Amino acid sequence: MELNMETMAASIGVSVPVIRFLLCFVTTIPVSFLGRLVPAGVAKHVYSAITGALLSYLSFGFSSNLHFLVPMLSGYAAMVLYRPKCGIITFSLGFGYLIGCHVYYMSGDAWKQGGIDTTGALMVLTLKVISCAMNYNDGLLKEEDLRETQRKHRLIRLPSLIEYFGYCLCCGSHFAGPVYEMKDYLDWTEGKGIWAHSEKVPSPSPYVATLRAIVQAAFCMAMYLNLAPYHPLSWFTDPAYHKWGFWRKLSYQYMSGFTMRWKYYFIWSISEAAIIISGLGFSGWTESSPPKPNWDRAKVVDILGFELAKSSVLLPLVWNIQVSTWLRHYVYERLVKKGKKPGFFQLLATQTVSAVWHGLYPGYIIFFVQSALMIAGSRVLYQWEKAIPSNMGLVKKALALMNFVYTLLVLNYSCVGFMVLSKHETLASYGSVYYIGTILPIAFILLGYIIPVKPARSKDRKER
Repeated sequence: MELNMETMAASIGVSVPVIRFLLCFVTTIPVSFLGRLVPAGVAKHVYSAITGALLSYLSFGFSSNLHFLVPMLSGYAAMVLYRPKCGIITFSLGFGYLIGCHVYYMSGDAWKQGGIDTTGALMVLTLKVISCAMNYNDGLLKEEDLRETQRKHRLIRLPSLIEYFGYCLCCGSHFAGPVYEMKDYLDWTEGKGIWAHSEKVPSPSPYVATLRAIVQAAFCMAMYLNLAPYHPLSWFTDPAYHKWGFWRKLSYQYMSGFTMRWKYYFIWSISEAAIIISGLGFSGWTESSPPKPNWDRAKVVDILGFELAKSSVLLPLVWNIQVSTWLRHYVYERLVKKGKKPGFFQLLATQTVSAVWHGLYPGYIIFFVQSALMIAGSRVLYQWEKAIPSNMGLVKKALALMNFVYTLLVLNYSCVGFMVLSKHETLASYGSVYYIGTILPIAFILLGYIIPVKPARSKDRKER
């Protein structure tokens, strides 16, 4: 068996631990399908917990489940012992343990060198544990003091331990997401809410959507395997790279980022397939005639939406969608005081939390600070575009095109830090193109103060 795994790993250019993880990860699809046959209630929770723990053991070894127990049990203990502050306690303990694991395992280096460890799954699990505790904390507050999303997801009663374990490990979603809410998980397992069965409302069929996700995964893997050999990260430290001209360096940064993203698209497509076929990914019916099932709860990435984003502001809405939603609900919005508007501080703080969640590598920190600047600069361009009168359509289109090119350039410049991780390699890469992806956002932010415009109408702001 080991020889076969070595052969499989060599055929696609990955290590044996990675191929073992990929096999277990793909297995989440049939495991999730079999979960449809398990009766609602306790049996479903037990099935979710046991299969999740078993797949973790096969992927990473016995120690993985011990690591998972730390944030899971500390979060549950906080909910039991001190409900009024269980959210912030779980947040602190969960992130503290995750950071400790990042430092101990140096997970970024392992991922960069083609290895894998349990910290990636621990990252997703940490978010799920924190959201559960915060929603249980919100259950104590008055409804009028809560935002709409808080009212929707708050928990009045403490989930049982088996419900909690099932939620954390269900469908292998802790491997790579998507992140979902405890209240949605409970409704799904109990056949309530949009999952309630009735003669008038048929059960949604997941098979077409699952097949689409699997085909997308195969395409993404093919793209990555074909592009990766031609765009190695080692080129950023090669003397030959630094002899290239400006535009060639910039185009290589773009192609390196473009290549890297197909790996993530593949992983997330498998995640989507598993959650869809389980039924948990169902998010309601469309308003079309006849109505069609909507699977947005399972959606992790919109590939075309990301690659062709017209503005940097749109990127968090189409990349790692459920984690971006988590950051918005549990960090960004909760930092905004009642009656106040969010500003650059909330954006920077949210991006900093995202950076720490990924690991304490300088490349991550630099990338997420860069992304905060990138988004702020793009907002200025968008505000200018909306301030142009409708009779000056050519100018509006020129500004829209500028925002698209700006997003394409700054995004792929910035993501070099996310890929190479080290400060030296990141700054060397940025410096090789004269820090253009840093200078442009700062320039637009400053110009936004020099050439202020009236804020876009509320309808426009909501759309963006």
